[in-house]
This record gives sequence, C-alpha cells and structure tokens, in this order.
Amino acid sequence: MSEPALDEGFYLPDGDRFVSTAWTRGPWTADAQHGGPPAALACRAVEALPADGPVALARLTLEILRPVPIAPLMVEARVERPGRRVDLCTATIAVDDGPVARATAWRVRAPEGPTPVVELEAAPHPPPEQCAELREGLDPPWRPNYLEAMEWRAARGSFWEPGPAAAWMRMRVPLVAGEAPSPAQRVLAAADSGNGISMVLPIDRWLFINVDLNVFLLRPPDDEWVCLDAITRVGDIGIGLAESVLWDRRGRIGSGRQTLLVAPR
Repeated sequence: MSEPALDEGFYLPDGDRFVSTAWTRGPWTADAQHGGPPAALACRAVEALPADGPVALARLTLEILRPVPIAPLMVEARVERPGRRVDLCTATIAVDDGPVARATAWRVRAPEGPTPVVELEAAPHPPPEQCAELREGLDPPWRPNYLEAMEWRAARGSFWEPGPAAAWMRMRVPLVAGEAPSPAQRVLAAADSGNGISMVLPIDRWLFINVDLNVFLLRPPDDEWVCLDAITRVGDIGIGLAESVLWDRRGRIGSGRQTLLVAPR
C-alpha cells in the first residue's frame, strides 16, 4: 500500500462515505484499523448532530463489533433520546456488508454560568516539549500505519518494558482530509492506545486486543497534545482491563477504559 500524504488524513471524504487511508492501520494486522480513528470518526458524527444550544461530550463508548477493515466507511448518527439537559446519541460505522462498530454518547448542555472546579489535579508530567520523542521501535512491519500518523513523547515509564507508562500524543494528520479535528476528536483518536502504552505481555507472543473503548471527558484539552497515563491488569480467564488517566498541559481532562481479549498468538 502506497504511503498517503500527511494532509490526506485518516479518512478522505467521498460523498456519504469516508475512504480509509493507510494511516488508519493498526498494530495487529495490516488489514484492520487501529481503534483510534474510528472512535474519533464516531465522535465527529455525534458532534455534528443538531442541538438546542451549546453541548459538550461527556462520555463516548465505542463497541468494536469486528475488525474495522481498511475500506470506505459509512457513518450514521442520531439523537436517540433528547432531553432538556442531556442527550443520548448513537452512531454506527459500517462497511458494505454490515456494521463494524457502534457508539453511544452522552452530550451535556452547558450551564449559563461557570460551575465550581472540584478535584481536577494539575498535570503530573513534564510538558511534551521536555519529553523524549518516541519513534524507533513503535512501528509494525507494515507501513504506513496509525503509529506513524501520531507524534509520541515519553512522559513516564518505558514502552519496551512491561508495566504502567504515560505518553503524550498528538495527531500528525487530520481525521478527515480538509478538516481541523475538534478537541474531543483529538482525545478519541489517542485514547485507544492505553493498552499498548501499558502492555504487560510481549506483543510477539500475546494478543491483548480491546473490544471496546470508553472515554469520559470532564473538559476538552487546551491544545493538540493529549497525555495517556495507563495501566493494564489481566485476570486468569483471558480478560484484561486497561485504564488511562487523560491529561493536557493544564491538568486532568478525563479517563479511558478498554476491555481486553488476552490470548496467546
């Protein structure tokens, strides 16, 4: 697969479809997408839904029904249950032979005045400019891929040793060509990397694939950089849980969780 230009982004708009570029390719197979770009695409669809006044995304859950192929995607979203203060929204991502992922999201209407800020910790990690860039060793055999489409900075721990770790991430390519991603879309594009950052088993011998992604947002990030501070735990029946605290330069912005299938390769 030829390398697309950076400005082509993860997806190219084509009528009512989004053509997946090679930047979406994940670490497990050359034929399936990383979960970040589809999650951000679902977020984009939810954010585009009409609303009576300003709303903010409070939570988005993406259920990955099967591997998302490198193919044109169709995205449909609707307000499932409108409310005076909150809306429940849904989005479905499909290919020609059926759905590959579905999302539910809560949108909260902003109050007229500011609310008190309670227990939002300041960022515990150095800013990305003071952290070492991570490039070598991140990439699977197939290129280009999602890992190359993101910029990575090590904030805590090591990617190459099992255990908790933290990393700053920034999109190097747009979500959809010709568009600037929203702050929430930037978070969703990064948040699916928690299980990879905090892997606890060798990737060449074990699969630890997430079947969902849950992102909770207290506020959007202030700029392009998002920090994932992640830990993975694995039980004795092949189920794992990756949990991430999400930060920007100012402090905590939310959290993420992923249910993992853990099995030998």
